Order: sequence, then structure tokens, then C-alpha cells
Amino acid sequence: MQQKTSQISVHTKGRKLYDITPQVTAWAESSGLGTGLLTLYIQHTSASLLINENYDHDVLVDMEAFFNRLVPDGDPLFIHTVEGPDDMPAHVRSALTQTHLSIPLLEGKLALGQWQGIFLYEHRHIASHRRVILHLIGN
Repeated sequence: MQQKTSQISVHTKGRKLYDITPQVTAWAESSGLGTGLLTLYIQHTSASLLINENYDHDVLVDMEAFFNRLVPDGDPLFIHTVEGPDDMPAHVRSALTQTHLSIPLLEGKLALGQWQGIFLYEHRHIASHRRVILHLIGN
């Protein structure tokens, strides 16, 4: 049994889904492990991780449209507005999505489905530097 860790940095340019599949799969496949479990963890409270469709870009547009309706910026419900009208909605969006993912490694490759991609979902409108921790355990 072996463990490997790494970190990827993503410089976001504002609210949207950023495909991090190439960086994650390249690292996992270069690990030398054949079977295992990859855990990804984002160290932020206003961004999250998702596995979603990576074929049709309209899916990502529709995801953002849905979240805009579900958690609108500037909602008078929120009292935490120190960093702007998108701050508290970003925290709610993060709570509704995921801060970590687990993906099996089989025969040296991540077991993602044909149309699945790994996305960092930036919930703030401002550019940010985001960190994702990668932890792989296996043989």
C-alpha cells in the first residue's frame, strides 16, 4: 500500500466551472499505482468541486443559470455582505455542492465515465487563486 499527495493551483477569472480533468488525470496516471482511490479536496469556502458532463458546454451554462436562480447575488436574506453581494451566495453554493471528491483508480487510470469531467466551481465573481489537494492511496 502506498500513498501519494500533490496540489494543483487554479487561477480563476471569476464565477464559472473550470475543467481540471487534464491536470488531475495526468498526475494520477503518472503515480505508478494501478489500483487505488483518489481523493480531491478544495481548501476554500467559496469554491467547490464537481463531477459533471464534459462533452456539451451547454451543461455548464445551465448549471450556472440554475445556481443563479437558486442562490441569487445580493439576496436581502443574507446579512454577511462584508466582501460584497456575491460573498454569502458563494458560501451557500459551496455548501450545496462538494468540497471533496473520491474517484477510483483502476488499471492505472481514473474510473471516470465517458462524459465525466472534474470541475472546480468558482462561486465568486473576482479572480482567485484556488488550491486543490490530491491524495491517492493504493497499490
